[in-house]
Amino acid sequence: MVTAKTKATKKQSKTKLNSTLLNYNAATVKKVREQMLEEKHLSTVSDFFKVLGDETRMKIIYALSRGELCVTDLAIALEMTQSAVSHQLKLLRMANQVKSRRDGKSIYYSLDDQHVIDILNEALTHIRHKISEVN
Repeated sequence: MVTAKTKATKKQSKTKLNSTLLNYNAATVKKVREQMLEEKHLSTVSDFFKVLGDETRMKIIYALSRGELCVTDLAIALEMTQSAVSHQLKLLRMANQVKSRRDGKSIYYSLDDQHVIDILNEALTHIRHKISEVN
């Protein structure tokens, strides 16, 4: 629970920190603070990357970036149990990264929108670029 006293203590700590730092540019710091993302956006973006930060979920997302798949096809393609795939799909569904549709007894999954694929492709471009710099 954040109280007024906690906020005051945090503000004092920040003031002490600022007063002990030398050679900082007050105008630059002010500009950065004014342009900083709102807490709700920071939290949402952080949660998004936490969902993507799991190798198993990344495998599923990458597989789904190739097209719609049912749990059985995903499990076989990724050499995982259906239970493990279903668990990860539930998390991805709760995070609004995948959607599902029923066709008879089967449920097919696909990515919720193109943005996830775009972010994945940008990440891969970045990783490949960094790897090529090393070699």
